[in-house]
Amino acid sequence: MVQSPRWQRRTEALGNRMIFGQLQPWAIPTLASTGPLPGEEGKPQMLLAEAQEAPPGCCPSGRLTLLYSTTIFLAREAFRRACLTGGAQRDWSQTFNLLWLTVPLGVFWSLFLGWVWLQLLEVPDPSVVPHYGTGVVVFALSAVVELLGEPFWVLAQAHMFVKLKVIAESLSVILKSVLTALLVLWLPHWGLYIFSLAQLFYTTILVLCYVIYFTKLLGSPESPKQQTLPVSRMTDLLPNVVRNKAFVNWKEAKLTWSFFKQSFLKQILTEGERYVMTFLNVLNFGDQGIYDIVNNLGSLVARLIFQPIEESFYIFFAKVLERGKDATLQKQEDVAVAAVVLESLLKLALLAGLTITVFGFAYSQLALDIYGGAMLSSGSGPILLRSYCLYVLLLAINGVTECFTFAAMSKEEVDRYNFTMLGLSSSFLMLSYLLTRWCGSVGFILANCFNMAIRITQSLSFIHRYYQKSPHRPLAGLYLSPVLLGTFAVSGGITGVSEVFLCCDQGWPARLAHIAVGTFCLGATLGTVFLTETKLIHFLRTQLGVSRLADKMT
Repeated sequence: MVQSPRWQRRTEALGNRMIFGQLQPWAIPTLASTGPLPGEEGKPQMLLAEAQEAPPGCCPSGRLTLLYSTTIFLAREAFRRACLTGGAQRDWSQTFNLLWLTVPLGVFWSLFLGWVWLQLLEVPDPSVVPHYGTGVVVFALSAVVELLGEPFWVLAQAHMFVKLKVIAESLSVILKSVLTALLVLWLPHWGLYIFSLAQLFYTTILVLCYVIYFTKLLGSPESPKQQTLPVSRMTDLLPNVVRNKAFVNWKEAKLTWSFFKQSFLKQILTEGERYVMTFLNVLNFGDQGIYDIVNNLGSLVARLIFQPIEESFYIFFAKVLERGKDATLQKQEDVAVAAVVLESLLKLALLAGLTITVFGFAYSQLALDIYGGAMLSSGSGPILLRSYCLYVLLLAINGVTECFTFAAMSKEEVDRYNFTMLGLSSSFLMLSYLLTRWCGSVGFILANCFNMAIRITQSLSFIHRYYQKSPHRPLAGLYLSPVLLGTFAVSGGITGVSEVFLCCDQGWPARLAHIAVGTFCLGATLGTVFLTETKLIHFLRTQLGVSRLADKMT
């Protein structure tokens, strides 16, 4: 395919802020919160001790995290996807009215789920895990507080205020971590009070960052950024009833409802193993603790790289493409831009996932030994982390394919996809239960791999149909040269042999030798990527160069 200079320049201009404007700064808040969302596990030993002391079916901090993430996801995910899809000609007052509905919806879910957590699930013995009821209330409240900032978040995302997102996330996570550390040192007997207060503090700071920023920005009429906004004062962001005009944009509202049905099912697919673990007691508490540690450690790369890619490029594709419209009926420049970016993202996700999978198999035991000692590296931890490395590969590809699919689907296609998600959710929960009974905690990861494989297949089918009548073939990004595949295979074999002979009970000299072998193989693999994937390297260099130029100009 021949790339015209005009739309190639447009690709560079649209894509650079997505890749290097959002992906790199996200490392700060993500690295600061490598544990579960509230950041409650400072050390792996704390989580294992907590799980071992808790009564059957209850790992308290994990349960509170699940309550928070479920409430947030169900209350806002659909609204975010629908409201970030609209074009520049929308009536923003109706969009803000729709977004404020997340607050009462969040109140409903927090009350309902809080009741489930306190009345239907087994409550831990107060003598063993004190303050559990207070923790449930505070975590539910923190979810509602975070939803108060939703209109500000969507406005910032729609207008590409990257630095605001980075500063808000970083500052709130860092302050939460500092508060948690101080309370643990000074008032360790507070127990769950510490993590609950830190979570409420985190959401409050996060919302205040957005409110203070827009208050200051809208108070400066001469600011270039202020002139691009669809609002001129803070009251414009509040709910507003206007005579002879609908309270919300019904097209957005219907799309939100379609995404809500999808988000409900997607939450089951995302957190399904935790629901099975919480409600069905399929693992003992030591295994639950080890699984949580491995899950947090294994998901670090996913949160550091793949999550911001999915969020950022969903917005990119939603702005470039017209939802529900055939590719041949849209501006061909836009279709070509989307195809080039999608192909490069698929290639990047595949290479990153393969690298993690190949080298993760040989270095999982060493990573766990360094992270948690023999407690983690001698049991089921290594096989869990190796399995998770395979899951990360599927997770990377799924994030890219779904962000395009959900941005391009029409409302009717989203509704049809929801039926697929319903069947997939049911089979996933059943498979999680059966595989866990059969092969322990590894069964959760295998079920997740099955889930991701099916979702990837669905998205690839949609992308193939979407571009079938056009000259663009973005799925070519999933093809690798035989030389590169051979390099991955040889590197995996060499590092596997190295692990057998050098890791991990022969002292630090042997460990360092094992690391040196891996470093050499990784260097050879990256060198092969540089030589064989010239199109991807050119794309990344272009984005990095434009990003640096934009930073200098700002």
